[in-house]
Amino acid sequence: MTSVKLASLWQRAASRQMRALAQAGEQTTREIIRAAAAAHAPPPGEGDWISGFVMGPAGMRRWRLFRPVAAVPRRPLPLLLMLHGCGQDAREFALSTGMNRVAAREGFMVLYPEQDRRAHPQGCWNWYDTRSGQALAEAATLVAAVEQAALLHGGDRARVAVAGLSAGASMAALLGVRRPQLFRAVAMHSGVPPGVARSSGTAVRAMLGLGRAGPVPVGPALLAGAPLPPLLVLHGSADAVVSVRNAAAAAGLWAQAAGARTCALREVKRGQRHAMHVTDYKCGRRTVATLCEVQGLGHAWSGGDARQRFGDPHGPDASRLVWRFVSKHLDAG
Repeated sequence: MTSVKLASLWQRAASRQMRALAQAGEQTTREIIRAAAAAHAPPPGEGDWISGFVMGPAGMRRWRLFRPVAAVPRRPLPLLLMLHGCGQDAREFALSTGMNRVAAREGFMVLYPEQDRRAHPQGCWNWYDTRSGQALAEAATLVAAVEQAALLHGGDRARVAVAGLSAGASMAALLGVRRPQLFRAVAMHSGVPPGVARSSGTAVRAMLGLGRAGPVPVGPALLAGAPLPPLLVLHGSADAVVSVRNAAAAAGLWAQAAGARTCALREVKRGQRHAMHVTDYKCGRRTVATLCEVQGLGHAWSGGDARQRFGDPHGPDASRLVWRFVSKHLDAG
């Protein structure tokens, strides 16, 4: 084979290799673009997915707001503040819970603030850090986000509720006792009640159920004086991250503050889903707190998306349970 023919063969081979590399590069680029688009696509739910940020005592926090598509409402829409757990962001939490679908169907707005990783490396809300004041600063910043969303996007400041998972649930409870005039209802999923931890060390003990058992004494520094908003507590009996003992402690705190009586436990089970052991705490006919222990559920949002972290599709639908509970109290007194 002559050198000219050899050079020609090498040239054709190199050309084929370059074309193959270019095609592979184009394919990789398309995959990257598709993955990036999927990562930023709005979670399911017929409505607007709005970005924003708020400045508060804890600094800047980003948020996402879901506003359902509907005709111009006759009155501002109710607003549900949803607080994610550790390791999540607003979009992941919305995907995991499916709350946007409930909001689109029922006609309310959902506000998802995001913790700054500079404030906590795992993205946890600092619900426990009352000793330094960080917890109260973050709580005040979240209240500022609610005020902003209500003012700019048509939320009804008179019909606001808060729900959260894990660290978000603990922060939701803290908001309930700090700002009972603002929040009409509180929903905790797998969280720790306020008053049992003041630092990261005591927070770990509380999460493991090694803190106080039973009703938690809460001093005047925590309670704002006004009656606490109604509380829904959801917790898995098999939670290995946050002990289920915290669920009874949270309900006990609310019952203690209101002087409520404990009603008989009842079991609720539908189809193949996990059963719930439900206990109500009442003052007269008024429900102060409802405790739902989901049997066999771990540290995950009950009824959540299995493709997301901290989602268990086998449990009762916590998002529907939260809204059903919240909606009963939005127009109360």
